Amino acid sequence: MFDEYKDVLSVNEVCEALSIGKNSLYEMLHNNIIKSIKIGKKYLIPKIYLIDFINQYRYSENVL
Repeated sequence: MFDEYKDVLSVNEVCEALSIGKNSLYEMLHNNIIKSIKIGKKYLIPKIYLIDFINQYRYSENVL
């Protein structure tokens, strides 16, 4: 899953991977729906955190 992406993704890369906008992603990051590492004002999202997010909602009826 997400083999074409690096091990650590930028906000833009996650938006592309999930086909969502930056505002939606930032809301998810602020609410810790998708885990991330914040360095200064910059968010970095390890690919494993993105996969964890997908797996968490894969079989769930929850809609964001």
